[in-house]
Amino acid sequence: MPVRIACGQLNQTVGDFSGNVDRIEQAARDAAAAGAQILLTPELSLSGYPPEDLLFRDAFYAKAEEALQRVAMISSGYPDLHLVVGYPVCRGRRCHNAAAVLKAGVRVGEYLKQELPNYSVFDEIRYFTPGAEPLVFEVGGVRFGIAICEDFWLPRVPAMASAAGAQVLLSLNASPYHLNKRATRFDVARDNVCAAGMPLVACNLVGGQDELVFDGQTFALQRDGTLAAQALEFDEDLLLVDVDEGPDGLRVSGRIEPDLEFLPQVYEALRLGVKDYVVKNGFPSVVLGLSGGIDSALTLALAVDALGADRVRAVMMPSAYTAAISLDDARSMAQGLGVRYDVWPIGECFRAFHGTLADEFRGLPQDTTEENIQARIRGTLLMALSNKTGAIVLTTGNKSEMAVGYCTLYGDMAGGFAVIKDIAKTLVYKLSEYRNKVAPVIPERIITRAPSAELRADQTDQDSLPPYEILDEIVQMYMERNMSVEQMVAAGLPADAVRQVVRLIRISEYKRRQAPVGVRVTDRAFGRDWRYPITSRFRE
Repeated sequence: MPVRIACGQLNQTVGDFSGNVDRIEQAARDAAAAGAQILLTPELSLSGYPPEDLLFRDAFYAKAEEALQRVAMISSGYPDLHLVVGYPVCRGRRCHNAAAVLKAGVRVGEYLKQELPNYSVFDEIRYFTPGAEPLVFEVGGVRFGIAICEDFWLPRVPAMASAAGAQVLLSLNASPYHLNKRATRFDVARDNVCAAGMPLVACNLVGGQDELVFDGQTFALQRDGTLAAQALEFDEDLLLVDVDEGPDGLRVSGRIEPDLEFLPQVYEALRLGVKDYVVKNGFPSVVLGLSGGIDSALTLALAVDALGADRVRAVMMPSAYTAAISLDDARSMAQGLGVRYDVWPIGECFRAFHGTLADEFRGLPQDTTEENIQARIRGTLLMALSNKTGAIVLTTGNKSEMAVGYCTLYGDMAGGFAVIKDIAKTLVYKLSEYRNKVAPVIPERIITRAPSAELRADQTDQDSLPPYEILDEIVQMYMERNMSVEQMVAAGLPADAVRQVVRLIRISEYKRRQAPVGVRVTDRAFGRDWRYPITSRFRE
């Protein structure tokens, strides 16, 4: 008889111990109904991931222990099911990222994560002490080893589990999404688990947690590294994986959900990130400034797809420099999506600022000061609406703008969540075109016209910046790949543009420190991945 593993790909919330246990209980119910002997859940499934400095609080560990006891009681109702759950545990001065195997109300085994990641968005060494021992348990004559996420990204733990007698490795994962992450996971699993002679079943978390998005895609690989099962992307799922004897040893099998293509994948990551940030933090709705430009158009489409039109409000705040086509296109898009749409001209507010500052500015030419006042008026109005209604303001700046500081503090940067802050401008266009292929919601003119902040007469972005095709390549090389000025110029990029963009990245750090969090989709985003000093004389 095969051994059936049910992988509970769950959307857990940090600190929501009661809700997290409820979802595990439902998964146990479904697993038992499907004839499973093992329910595998994600890393830290009881507490949510990553808890960050909540792990310095004794009460957090106490709640985790209470939740574990509740899951143990739940397991007593399913005596034929082994529940594998992740939780934080602290014993004396040593705290661990742990997993328990529960059977019929009893904790039959505990595993402590050994490989603690301390790079990119991870800093587990800050919180946990590594374990040192393998855990192997038997079900239906098959011996299963336990790993927790990073454990299978290195060879030591899989080799240790195999040496302890494990025939199949089960991994509890909280592996956040970024572009091409699936291929990377498979590569390291083949190098470390399959090379140790075992199939792998890895159950991943799904959902948004602050700027991180977990894509799910729970999977199983055969001993030879071929894909045997794969769950849905960006959605909860219960993936059933059967372990059975094959002609060449143990084999795993299950359904294989298809991969999303590149643009739908990125779009779904953004949509889920918006939805979970708003819903998990209890905001009743969202509001954003709709300008008639492509960034706010894409943000509006994502917000409606994530939350529904009834929870989204758009406000157009025209000035003397707002083009008539911007008004027309913004109105057309808002009406097409069915969101509440208001027009609040800012001319009177702008004149009031001018009057207050007239003596101070007398004899001085107009410059970016006046441009930024317009952006700050808009930010103030949106934040006032947020305060009064409880709606969170979605900002609309992209990664290209955030990189070079082409944004206004307390203006277009004012808000609670930056939806596309990790999306380069060139990708903004591609995502907008993709969304229109699904259903045409963004007026074509928004996509085809030259981008402009519309803060002065006849303004375009390229008055101040290199073409976005060049700008985005420089940002990608410098910020994501750590290439030097000399390397970028040697690669064929124009030297003047490289030096300009690198300088702007350097001097804009103080702005980025004050920007709202937003969805991370690249393997290096401004925020958790980027910790550059504001005060620095390094120039390369």
